[in-house]
Amino acid sequence: QVQLVESGGGLVQSGGSLRLSCSASGSILSIATMGWYRQAPGKPRERVARIISGGSTTYADSVKGRFTITRDNAENTVFLQMNSLKPEDTAVYYCRVTTSDGHLYWGQGTQVTVSS
Repeated sequence: QVQLVESGGGLVQSGGSLRLSCSASGSILSIATMGWYRQAPGKPRERVARIISGGSTTYADSVKGRFTITRDNAENTVFLQMNSLKPEDTAVYYCRVTTSDGHLYWGQGTQVTVSS
């Protein structure tokens, strides 16, 4: 079975930075896609950033220029560097991983709170 463990969330002042990490463990032969989603209370879950096996990345318009997604393929780990954080970035952030054989896994979520 595959487990995703997230870390790096916390409380930060507006304009500050945080770095989230998500490590996949278990029997994983090939990861196709790794991404970060977030959900604030009363709002739908939205995709923040995604990186595919070829290295291409996509970002939500709201975080472009502020967030950067990277991955360490050898360690099955994905990172989200978040700079210039805003109060509207406050949410629970979830890691999502898809494998080449079509399986989907979610992390447990990590709280990010940005105070004004």
